[in-house]
Amino acid sequence: MTDTYVGSIDQGTTGTRFIAFDHSGQVVANAYERHEQIYPNPGWVEHDPIEIWENTKAVITRALDDAGIDPSQLAALGITNQRETTVVWDRDSGRPVHNALVWQDRRTTDRVEALTQAGKAEEIREKTGLEVDAYFSATKTEWLLDNAEPLKMRSARGNDLRERAEAGELLMGTIDAWLVYNLTGNHVTDVTNASRTMLYNIHDVEWDDDLLAEFDVPAEMLPDVRPSSDESLYGHTDPDGFLGAEVPVAGALGDQQAALFGQTCFDEGDAKNTYGTGSFYLMNTGTDAVESEHGLLTTIGFQLSGEPVQYALEGSIFITGAAIEWLEDVDLINNAAQTAELARSVDSTDGGGHRRDQYRPARSGRDDGSRLGVRRRTRSRILGHCRRTPGQLADRPGVHAGTRPGGGRQTVQPVGGRGRALPGLGTGRVVNARGAAPGSGRRTRCRGVRGAVRRLVGGRGVRRGPRCAPGVRLHRARGLPG
Repeated sequence: MTDTYVGSIDQGTTGTRFIAFDHSGQVVANAYERHEQIYPNPGWVEHDPIEIWENTKAVITRALDDAGIDPSQLAALGITNQRETTVVWDRDSGRPVHNALVWQDRRTTDRVEALTQAGKAEEIREKTGLEVDAYFSATKTEWLLDNAEPLKMRSARGNDLRERAEAGELLMGTIDAWLVYNLTGNHVTDVTNASRTMLYNIHDVEWDDDLLAEFDVPAEMLPDVRPSSDESLYGHTDPDGFLGAEVPVAGALGDQQAALFGQTCFDEGDAKNTYGTGSFYLMNTGTDAVESEHGLLTTIGFQLSGEPVQYALEGSIFITGAAIEWLEDVDLINNAAQTAELARSVDSTDGGGHRRDQYRPARSGRDDGSRLGVRRRTRSRILGHCRRTPGQLADRPGVHAGTRPGGGRQTVQPVGGRGRALPGLGTGRVVNARGAAPGSGRRTRCRGVRGAVRRLVGGRGVRRGPRCAPGVRLHRARGLPG
């Protein structure tokens, strides 16, 4: 009898992995490919859906070839995926109308604030279990339908994108739906991914008409919602396609829900915490959708075929592994393992009697990273701009990395109470920088970005902090939502 295997597509924020397992659960094939992170504007994060699909095909093919497994030996395929990241594509051609808007993307923050001010946040939370946030797919889909045509399509068709969506010509989905469509031709998502769109009523377990009307998302473009593991299957791969075999696609889970299930948190009260681009803590609450009193999200944990939905509570930290990746990008460390070595090399990260230095990248459209305008796309050459006096910074038009959308300038309050507007610097407390008089213009060593990161990772093997504006220091890191 020919050996058979189960294949898993793990499509994440930074790359795509394919793993094949044998009947004992052992890994027999494995391949990984990274994809480009696209930052068109501060706070905007995009992925190319075509690149993701091409990488998916590549890692499946490479892993099977390396292991000597024929595609016909795959008993089934399953998908786990980065959640909330949103794609809109043409039903006939299969081409996206725009790059995917990634879960980290903050371009719709103004829309979220308008919803909050209009008093709609509570109603949305009651239906979806989610805090109103640009993190989720609803405002991303709305933005794509309103803005993608002039940015990308430049189509000769007379109808705009929303009209085409209402006519069923356009489809919307998270990354799982995009991959299932390309694998099988069917427009399907699972309950966990649907629950992260802010369009899905997790109590009624269906798309919510009121939410679709609020975000002006036509129901005709939405995927069919299935259990996470579906005995009816999501479809089969095309035998004339890249695999050359008809392989069942049997299920999907959002990545954090997949980790909940994979860590065998099958029962009420079971919980897991996993680390990747971000860190996510989920606890199984059984068949009851428990409302948190402390800002946690209520979400769908998983659903097996023929069984009721299992719910979960979730707490999120958006940037963990991504911060380590950024340290590599700006040459502050050589590899991820170095952070552990550096951290163990010191007894404390306390900054010599002052408040402890803390660094964090920007987490939303409402703030500006470390308060020196540092973002995921910032590179080491940008950090060189820190070597400026306050007067030089104020007169330098090119230093705008931290300026809020719309061109607003932030105020840094030097010691002594005199405020001055510095492009690229957030509103912040300050301390004297080794005795420099505020406003003196004297260059003096202070706890700049490199200095703060140097303390954060342990203080060895990293260049000393740059000279920067006297009296300016980093904000204390605030808590993340969830």
